Amino acid sequence: MEKILYAPWRTAYHEEKKPEGCVFCHISEHASDDTQLHVLYRDELCFIVMNRYPYAPGHFMIIPHKHVDALENLQSETWLHICALAQKGVRLLKEGFDAQGVNIGMNLGKAGGAGIAEHIHLHLVPRWEGDTNFITSIATTRVYSTDFETIYKKIVALAPHYF
Repeated sequence: MEKILYAPWRTAYHEEKKPEGCVFCHISEHASDDTQLHVLYRDELCFIVMNRYPYAPGHFMIIPHKHVDALENLQSETWLHICALAQKGVRLLKEGFDAQGVNIGMNLGKAGGAGIAEHIHLHLVPRWEGDTNFITSIATTRVYSTDFETIYKKIVALAPHYF
């Protein structure tokens, strides 16, 4: 017997109007829309935004403003700044969000698994012991105990204390 797990909130992904061009450049260029775009932090080199379709609750990305598709073409100053922000982000997730661990990673290029290969970005994914349960293991499905907006509000309130 086939079981169906409904996720009606995902319909918005398919129905929402997508910006023309690079989604990350759109976020970079629209600072006045930070709340609607779920930006946690921005400065002259980078911005930090919640992953709208996260691997785990609290998953966010550090993204350079400069549109670059290859890490080797990113200015060293920007790369070092991304690394410094990642350290602060890990602290935020552990201290403020009670994560027991954090996965950090970049998928470089389409062949490397990047969903948005044209603009590099660094993922920070909070983790907890036992957060991979039977449904994730056998049904390739994730269950979150809270909604995206609640998580965004919590992390954006913490951001000024860490970044």
